[in-house]
Amino acid sequence: MNPTARIALVGDRSDAIRSHARIPGLLEALRVRDGLDLDAYWIPTQDAGQSMDGFDAVWVLPGSPYRSESGVLAAIRAAREGGIPFLGTCGGFQHALLEFARNVCGVPGAGHAENAPETADEDAVIVPLACSLVGHEGIVKVASGSRAAQLLGADRTPARYHCNYGPNPDYLDVLRAHGLTFTGTDESGDLRIAELPAHPFFLATLFQPELDGDGTRAHPLVTGLASAAVDHAGAR
Repeated sequence: MNPTARIALVGDRSDAIRSHARIPGLLEALRVRDGLDLDAYWIPTQDAGQSMDGFDAVWVLPGSPYRSESGVLAAIRAAREGGIPFLGTCGGFQHALLEFARNVCGVPGAGHAENAPETADEDAVIVPLACSLVGHEGIVKVASGSRAAQLLGADRTPARYHCNYGPNPDYLDVLRAHGLTFTGTDESGDLRIAELPAHPFFLATLFQPELDGDGTRAHPLVTGLASAAVDHAGAR
């Protein structure tokens, strides 16, 4: 039998957020269909600055603006630096880029325009999208050889969104220069997936794979996180 893995679900839990409501069904599907048993703990963002030690995965879920930006960034940093499997979706994607800009790229003043609307344009890593993606569905093309492509077994995936913010194009070269890779784009070429190739499992998507299908089977990227968590638990 596979070991049970402990996963931190970081977000301000609300039944009004569709992705949050999907989580129990996805956890059950992972257990029944895939033999991947996750012991899930919801961590409010104001508590997420506490140690992530003892967790086998961290998933930063949608629901921004979060009550505590600093808590979310601390959880992401702990996963990144500690080699803990990480998935960030929607707001999790945005804050993964923000954390990386501040703590890896050395830009402490990097900001998120939703959290701090007064942030100067040249300092905003995350900016308002030219067109809102709330309720949007589309196709994301995935780079060959990437972790996302390996998990999908395909070069594209359907995507559902519920966001108004995305990466500032002016920051992309800085993020890339420090090791972050962008491995998925929409049909217009806008970036939708980010990865850290040197990390055991570090993946972030601007779309919400937890909303894929009818909720009775986890999206391959979510299954990938669960598999990585179980591997991490087995190595402890």
